[in-house]
Amino acid sequence: MQEIMTLIQDPAAWVALITLVVMEVVLGIDNLIFISILTNKLPPEHREKARKIGIGLALVMRLVLLGTIAWIVQLTEPLFEAFGHGFSWKDLILIAGGLFLVWKATKEIHHTVDPEDHQEDFIANSTTTGFASAIGQILLLDLVFSVDSIITAVGMTPHLPIMVVAVVAAVTVMLVAATPLANFIERNPTIVMLALAFLLMIGTTLIAEGMGFHVPKGYVYAAMAFSALVEVLNMFARNARKRKRDAAH
Repeated sequence: MQEIMTLIQDPAAWVALITLVVMEVVLGIDNLIFISILTNKLPPEHREKARKIGIGLALVMRLVLLGTIAWIVQLTEPLFEAFGHGFSWKDLILIAGGLFLVWKATKEIHHTVDPEDHQEDFIANSTTTGFASAIGQILLLDLVFSVDSIITAVGMTPHLPIMVVAVVAAVTVMLVAATPLANFIERNPTIVMLALAFLLMIGTTLIAEGMGFHVPKGYVYAAMAFSALVEVLNMFARNARKRKRDAAH
């Protein structure tokens, strides 16, 4: 309790908290895009529930990992060396998560390009199996993004209360933004392809990080922001042309 009171009165602690909250929110974008795309494949009545469960699991996983910081720090210690790089548990988790994201994004892009294949896949899966499968995949990616998130938090501040508040705040933002983002993606088919391309890039970045090639996050998110801006301009252009055609008729 005394540590918390000391942190509340420390301006540096507030700066660290705000910085970490922003960082955790940015890191949570990847997770949120995946959850939105995955839950949009479920029947409408199950989507909201799946999003809440997925984001709730992300919060629980992050808090559990925060309770085992000593173990988390050990995840960065090399287990073996190959190709001139010492691989740690964190590296292996990032590579596995990256491969899963690349596979999933590639599969979804194929389904989007080939509607008939998508229709057959949808009919072949029952609602229960689809819901359970979606939660399982969200849980898997939650683990990957949670490990990355907590290791980032540990590197930014040594104070556990700051980490807990930052994680809870970031996940709350995810919870609020999940449904509007998912609805926006569903209403705009071209956004789906853009989001899948983001997942493909994020997966590739995770694999590169796991292999020892540092990819500055700023470059990745700048590319995502630029692509999103171009798509927004395209949407405005399409809407303007549509209004013009409607006015002509």
